[in-house]
Amino acid sequence: MRIRESGGGNGQAVDFSLVGGETMHILHPEQIIAYRGPSDGRSDRLMNVKGMYRKKRLVQADLAGPCQFTAAVPPGFAIKTVELKEYSDLLYDFRNLFFYSSGIEMHSKILKIKNMLITKDAIKMKFSGSGTIGLLTEGAVYETELHPSEPLYVDASSLVAYPENAKVDLTVYGNTLASQHMNYHWKMTGSGTVLFHASGQAGRLQKEMENEGLLKRILREVIPFGGVIIK
Repeated sequence: MRIRESGGGNGQAVDFSLVGGETMHILHPEQIIAYRGPSDGRSDRLMNVKGMYRKKRLVQADLAGPCQFTAAVPPGFAIKTVELKEYSDLLYDFRNLFFYSSGIEMHSKILKIKNMLITKDAIKMKFSGSGTIGLLTEGAVYETELHPSEPLYVDASSLVAYPENAKVDLTVYGNTLASQHMNYHWKMTGSGTVLFHASGQAGRLQKEMENEGLLKRILREVIPFGGVIIK
């Protein structure tokens, strides 16, 4: 199996190459834009009820090798490929799952009540087995290691995956002014890798920048010689 990612600011594409006996499950089948292989190498089917509810989708595509195909990712989104081993204990949000290979099983993990109330999410997914999964996120995904005693604070809206055995609390940090003007963060300690994506505050920042641009345009029109004075 070979998976190759390519693309830039106008979108991303993921190329898959499967040999005989390999199968890839695509949870966004409408994003498959090119396929080479036997006509019966692709088989679409209805998701189970849990999958329909969590993904807000009805159909997934199962593609069996030998074949090659390409899946497109819209601008502003990115694919993070993760190789899973038998000992992996990461918990994921099912909504981020774009594809997974054969040999991987999914298990539901119910969150603590206090975390449900803040995140409005009751269940995370844990994968078992060996294989590959692809995560669809807004913005690039980054990885960092946890420390047993030095906490890592991650914006709750940016967290993609974290170890099941990590110590996790919802909190804020910094002085009074800082804590009053930030989203809730996950305070995390333990061992293992944390995944988080980069677009948690992108919408707000973009809006602020657009507002600043609009104000400058107004001042250039209102103030005499504004087009010269204000750059």
